[in-house]
Amino acid sequence: MSTSTQPTSTERSWVPLREELRGVEPYGAPQLDVPVQLNVNENPYAPSAAVVEDVAASVARAATTLNRYPDREFTELREGLAAYLGREAGVVVDPAQVWAANGSNEVMLQLLQAFGGPGRTAISFAPTYSMYPEYARDAMTGWVAGRRHEDFSFDLDEARRLVREHRPSVVLLPSPNNPTGTALPHDVIGTLCELVGDDGVVVIDEAYAEFRRAGTPSALELLATADGQGHRNLVVTRTMSKAFALAGARLGYLAAAPELCDALRVVRLPYHLSAVTQATALAALRHADELLGKVEELRAERDRTVAWLEEQGLEVAPSDANFVLFGRFADRQAVWQRLLDDGVLIRVTGPEGWLRVSIGTAAEMQAFRSALTGALAHPTTEGAGR
Repeated sequence: MSTSTQPTSTERSWVPLREELRGVEPYGAPQLDVPVQLNVNENPYAPSAAVVEDVAASVARAATTLNRYPDREFTELREGLAAYLGREAGVVVDPAQVWAANGSNEVMLQLLQAFGGPGRTAISFAPTYSMYPEYARDAMTGWVAGRRHEDFSFDLDEARRLVREHRPSVVLLPSPNNPTGTALPHDVIGTLCELVGDDGVVVIDEAYAEFRRAGTPSALELLATADGQGHRNLVVTRTMSKAFALAGARLGYLAAAPELCDALRVVRLPYHLSAVTQATALAALRHADELLGKVEELRAERDRTVAWLEEQGLEVAPSDANFVLFGRFADRQAVWQRLLDDGVLIRVTGPEGWLRVSIGTAAEMQAFRSALTGALAHPTTEGAGR
C-alpha cells in the first residue's frame, strides 16, 4: 500500500500562516493502493469507450484554441446543465439559473465568499459533510453546527432555535446527507428558507441526488420560478463526480435565482472554468443516459447492502445515496483495520462507532461482505455492533 507524503505540522512551523490555520492538517480521505476501494463514494464504473472517444475528440478540438481564454460565461455548458436538470428532476431550469465551477468544492467556497465573510455566520446540522466548516474557515465566516435527532432525521425545532439565535447568512445542508445518506423532506427545506428569509441563502447540497430512492423529490422543485412561486433564497448544488462517473474532471454546479448566480461573478476567479473542463463536461452531458445507466444497479446494490448489514445485527442509516453508514462498534478503528488487512478500504467517518461504505460493483460488495464477516468474528471485534 502507498500514500502520498505531506509535510508535518512541525516541518511547516516556520511558515507565516494565518494563526487559525496553525496545526491544522489538510483534508483528505486515505488514498491507498488496495484491491477494493469503497471509501470516497465514487462511481465504480469507468466511462465506456464511446464516452472516452467523445471526450478525447472534444478536448482535442478545444486544444486548437488553448492560446485563447475560454468562454468566461461557459454559455453552452450552462445550457446543457439546465436541460439535464430539467429532465432529471422534471422542473424547468433556465440557463441563467445555472452556475458551475471546478467541483462542488469550488461552488461551495464561492457561495461562502459571496454570502459569508467576516461578521457573518454559516450553520449546518451534525453529522454533516466534514468540509463545510473548512469552507467557512477559508472564507473567514463564523461556523455553528447544530444537531440532528439520534436517528439522523432533521430536528426542525433545533433549526428554528439556531437560526433565530445566530441569524446565519448561509445554511449548508446535504440531501442526501453525507455521511448518513438521509434526505430532507420538502417541508423542512421550505421552512428553513422562510426562517432565513432575505438575510441569507439556504444551500441544499444534492451531490448524491441521482441515487435517491423512488418517491424522494429533489429540492429543485422548490426553486423560485418566473411566476413568483418557490423560494428565491434557495440554492441547489450538484456534481458530475458521483452518478456521472466524472470525479477526475472536477465539475460542480448549482441552480438558483439568476440574481444569486450573478452575485457569484463578483468572487469567481477570471476564466475559472478551463476550455478543457467545459469540453469534457459537455461531452459527458451528450452521454448522460449511458453514464447514468449504472445508477439503478447501484441503487439495488445499496439496498441489498442495507438488508445484509441489518441481518448481521448492525444498525444502518436509511440511505438515498451511493453509500451506507453502519455501526455501532465499540472500536470502529479495529473493524476498519481488519477490512483493510483483507484489501477492502472503507471510511471512518460520522459519529463515534459508525463506519461508511461506498457502493461498488457486485464483486466489490461481495468482497466487503466477506471481509466484514471475518472482522466481526475476529477476537478483537467479536460481538461488535450487536
